[in-house]
Amino acid sequence: MPMTELLQAAVLPPNLLPTSLLVFVLLYWLTVVVGLLDMKTVDLDISDHGHPHFDSDAPHEGMGTSWLNGALAFFNLGRIPLMIFLSFVFLPMWVGSILLNYYTGNTSLPLGLAFSLPLFVGSLFVAKFLTLPFVKLFTAMEKDHDAGAVVIGKVCTVLLPATAEHLGQASVRIDGAPLMLNVRSTKAPLGKGETALVIDFDAARKCYLIEPFAAH
Repeated sequence: MPMTELLQAAVLPPNLLPTSLLVFVLLYWLTVVVGLLDMKTVDLDISDHGHPHFDSDAPHEGMGTSWLNGALAFFNLGRIPLMIFLSFVFLPMWVGSILLNYYTGNTSLPLGLAFSLPLFVGSLFVAKFLTLPFVKLFTAMEKDHDAGAVVIGKVCTVLLPATAEHLGQASVRIDGAPLMLNVRSTKAPLGKGETALVIDFDAARKCYLIEPFAAH
């Protein structure tokens, strides 16, 4: 399908919902890149064990939330940021919607919405497998956070802008290997490419605290 036809198909009534969801995640990642938001601005409440957690006092509600917690954990939610998971859901959902409506010749919004439900369910399972490498990555990052003393005092390079309010990312070399860190700046905002010093680990926010560093 040529690019022009693809763009035209994306804004047809039956594809409007998947297209809107995809545009939403694209705009989100754009704001992350420019430093207006961080990856955990939109996320699930995570329990101490790294899984989604919902509190309930009623026994029957507790059983319901236990099932929901299990379902979310099955799809890797709680082990990776919510928006990474949604990105891998909405992209295959959008592709599936474009192809399904194109080959069935559907131009009806109601039928397109009907197609969206099974496409969404199928995309959840696609996202589960596509996000497995990210589960390993974030699990390793959590282990590195537990050994925070290793990087405290090290010089790092900012990869994504960081401020006191917004989470960024930085890279620090440990034994010659680069290590990715979630960071916040304790002083002036730090932009991409700037050099900073890792001064502490914020256990509550699960990120490292950095400050500008100037080599003498």
